[in-house]
Amino acid sequence: MAKPNDLVQGTLDLLRTVSLEPKHGWAIAKRIQQISGEVLQVQQGSLYPALHRLEQRAWIKAKWKETKTGRKAKFIRWPPRDAHSLRRKRRIGVACPQQSTW
Repeated sequence: MAKPNDLVQGTLDLLRTVSLEPKHGWAIAKRIQQISGEVLQVQQGSLYPALHRLEQRAWIKAKWKETKTGRKAKFIRWPPRDAHSLRRKRRIGVACPQQSTW
């Protein structure tokens, strides 16, 4: 069983992935694979329940949008809701760009 610190680190890794721009689940999985040097491959059965839990806890926001290929997908973003959220992001080492318009 994973230790609480491992779970928090995994959550932070997911949040960092969507901190720069909104991404859909497949793009999140591919980004994690890319930044891990092809070592980590996140399966849908693990990723989507984790994203759903983060959305329920209001850590992320999700919106259905059309992808570049014309398919509908749920895009995830980690929104800076206020100055406290921005400080928290910076403290854990996440770049904080301008807030997206959606």
